[in-house]
Amino acid sequence: MNTVLLSFQIYTENGYTYKKYQQIMKSTHIIVIGGGAAGFFTAINCPTSPDITVTLLEKSSKLLSKVRVSGGGRCNVTHACFDNNLLIKNYPRGEKELRNTFSRFSTSDTINWFKEKGVELKTEADGRMFPITDNSETIINCLMREAEKNKVTIKLNVSIEEIIKNEDGTFTLNANGGGSFTCNKLVIATGGNAKEEAYNWLKKLRHSISKPVPSLFTFNIPNNDITKLMGVAVPHVKVKIASTKLETEGPLMITHWGMSGPAVLKASAWGARLLNEMNYNFTAFLSWLPMYTEEKAKIEFNNQREENPAKIIFNSCPFELPKRLWEHLVLRAGILETTRWADLPKKSANLLAHFLINDEYKIEGKTTFKEEFVTCGGILLKEIDLSTMESKVLPGLYFAGEVIDIDGVTGGFNFQNAWSNAWIVANNII
Repeated sequence: MNTVLLSFQIYTENGYTYKKYQQIMKSTHIIVIGGGAAGFFTAINCPTSPDITVTLLEKSSKLLSKVRVSGGGRCNVTHACFDNNLLIKNYPRGEKELRNTFSRFSTSDTINWFKEKGVELKTEADGRMFPITDNSETIINCLMREAEKNKVTIKLNVSIEEIIKNEDGTFTLNANGGGSFTCNKLVIATGGNAKEEAYNWLKKLRHSISKPVPSLFTFNIPNNDITKLMGVAVPHVKVKIASTKLETEGPLMITHWGMSGPAVLKASAWGARLLNEMNYNFTAFLSWLPMYTEEKAKIEFNNQREENPAKIIFNSCPFELPKRLWEHLVLRAGILETTRWADLPKKSANLLAHFLINDEYKIEGKTTFKEEFVTCGGILLKEIDLSTMESKVLPGLYFAGEVIDIDGVTGGFNFQNAWSNAWIVANNII
């Protein structure tokens, strides 16, 4: 808590002259800009006291938009990774810096925080964690209750266009369309933005910006028959980007525009800048059977010739693949729907093995999630004291969430970064 000298009085007692100083407690007004996960978690975790007021400003008419739509409306709160050395490996930008961050507020801390507020989380097979209700409103209601309990003032439809640091150390915030706010401490938690000009108002505070580009996006494959399989999910696929070292594995989903799922989204995150430089036009090689080589696949074909010679290839997939995908690849290899294993031509066998292990797709463009988009880029990490999240450029200014140059892969990692950033800010701002 800050104190400030108000005045002093001179008086005499027993022949001695004294100065009597009077001090008053200086009230602290904290403003948080941004009503997403990081901003909201910061606001509700700030110290509570009659001398501290917290105001949350959100430029839109909605709060916690990404929380609401995350995980298909279930809210992927975090990821069940409890070893910080492994956890940081899920962040293409910020891996080194997050070691300190997660030592202060970890996945376990997130789980315990929500548990203390009456929200139990569950872990799914892939490590993602959701509320046991499978409903994001459970998380939103929890956060809103804390905001009401801690008397956080929330103002919607307030877009800040200018921030001025005053000589007395306070900040004046001028809103678009008129109106202004004053505070002692200011937190920027406005999230990421794919447009660099969206950071111009922060550049005026003498902060540097790492150029933002989309980080999580799906691959567009126009005019390719594979899109006719939209809705097909493949549990384990390897994705390799041609002419690069970029290679990822995981589930893959075929969509009406191309391909999505963790394997693709991880590739988009780790290759965010590289794929941007390619203007999102590149070749991707897919192995539908990552544990196989083409030779091993052909050996399995020979086994089928010997063990099931009369079976129809089209109807008898010897691998753990979705039926529709197998049928699609069989036809692409020029194999008729009536061909038996005993009659599989060598040329068709070679083609089928190639498609299974080294399938090639020309990617032309991307699709980003409108509400869930994540960006690579933002405030440079070297300009932030990561032990407090305070600006090294402008004292009293703090950052949290995707507005800084940290982003994670899909699976709850970006939310974990938001909770951790916010906790550190809230516990160091006074």
